[in-house]
Amino acid sequence: MGYQKLGRVSAVRKAMLRDLATDLIINERIETTEARAKEVRKFAEKMITLGKRGDLHARRQAASFLRNEVADSESGQRSLQKLFSDLAPRYAERNGGYTRIAKIGPRRGDGAPMVIIELV
Repeated sequence: MGYQKLGRVSAVRKAMLRDLATDLIINERIETTEARAKEVRKFAEKMITLGKRGDLHARRQAASFLRNEVADSESGQRSLQKLFSDLAPRYAERNGGYTRIAKIGPRRGDGAPMVIIELV
């Protein structure tokens, strides 16, 4: 199977992965479970690759996936603008592998393995 279902129906799973990918682009580091991090890595790397392409079609494809959320409150920059203006030039010379997953131990309540996923 090409993906994990994460115990959710497809619409809820897609919404959760959209939220996590948008938060990763805005904050550049999030703490989540290992299974979610492995899934959101696929989408985050695709979004950064679209940002590196930089044309209008890539911008529209990224806009159809990412949430329209404010990334920087003092400048009013949104998540899509941050992807194309800040992150894409940072990874211009890199051919993939934009994220890193670091294990931080089990969650206190249910023992789920927790990780930090961050942009390299």
